[in-house]
Amino acid sequence: CGGKAYVYLCYGLHHLFNIVTNEEDIPHAVLIRSILPYDGLQIQLERRKCKIWLYPVMQGPGKVSQALGITVQENGQSLLGRRIWLEDMGILLPKNAIYSSARIGVDYAGDDALLPYRFYTTEANLKACFPIKSF
Repeated sequence: CGGKAYVYLCYGLHHLFNIVTNEEDIPHAVLIRSILPYDGLQIQLERRKCKIWLYPVMQGPGKVSQALGITVQENGQSLLGRRIWLEDMGILLPKNAIYSSARIGVDYAGDDALLPYRFYTTEANLKACFPIKSF
């Protein structure tokens, strides 16, 4: 059911973190493709084996999971728990700062691959909306 982590292994290598958004047996989830760290940058860089912050360090779903320390062992965990949680920080992006496009890497989905189900914003939009302690 919604509010849980769905984590699966891609190509036997990358742990991909999704947020389940609907009732049980209704396959709705959001793949987390990129993050901009608000806190905990040092441990995230260590997990990614990086010495300095550059935006691509956590851009890509496998990199996100690695930076956050999320593996398939977290699959099914509540997002209200102590290990993984969602937190409302009061960040509100204006509608014109959220973009959509066709999804990536889902050619097998036929015409559905063209649906605008990939949502994103820019680093500049995020920085304008809340203070980032990591930099």
